[in-house]
Amino acid sequence: MEIKGTKDGILVNLEGQDWLEAKDELISQITTRQEFFQGAQMILDVGANVLRAKDLGELRDVLSAQDVALTAILSHSIVTQETAQLLGLKSEPANPQGRPERKLKPLDTVLPGEAAVMIHRTMRSGFKVAYQGHVVVLGDVNPGAEIVASGSVVVWGRLLGTVHAGAEGDETAVICALDLSPLQLRIASKVAIAPKGDKDPQPEVASINGDQIVAEAWQG
Repeated sequence: MEIKGTKDGILVNLEGQDWLEAKDELISQITTRQEFFQGAQMILDVGANVLRAKDLGELRDVLSAQDVALTAILSHSIVTQETAQLLGLKSEPANPQGRPERKLKPLDTVLPGEAAVMIHRTMRSGFKVAYQGHVVVLGDVNPGAEIVASGSVVVWGRLLGTVHAGAEGDETAVICALDLSPLQLRIASKVAIAPKGDKDPQPEVASINGDQIVAEAWQG
């Protein structure tokens, strides 16, 4: 955890850290260093953590009780940015490690983009993400974790939890993973449960074929 003073207040950088562990450490720091934090305005860089109103609201209340005002959230996650704005906090895309932002030149051929959220962490049991768009996870989705997306879901890791793609009825949505071994898959209204038994991990993509969900080798 990096803590430094800026002209706008105290900047706390939680980039790359687990949210629950980082939150507990931050509260511990404030409790033991009350003179430093008392009366301060805090800007929180949460990196790629996907946070809901309950997460940020609870932290804001705890900080307020310690006479610390949470004023702004920096985040890579669109979901977290929207949550912060709903709570009346300033919200901007995170700029990790204070690196200068790169200017991207437009390509001659512009491809239409679609809304997506990227989760740069392993999703543990009890962790749930619901997003109106595509979801990309750079990490594993453990048993007990759940993803619900109106679009497709891509897991750059082991998919062992539960995923519902095309949740609003999109039967063209797909679910991809480097190791597709879920507790349950759903695409639109179709449901599939992975067969029991060991198998060699391999990249696979699940999609609706006919009247059922079929998993096939994920070809680049």
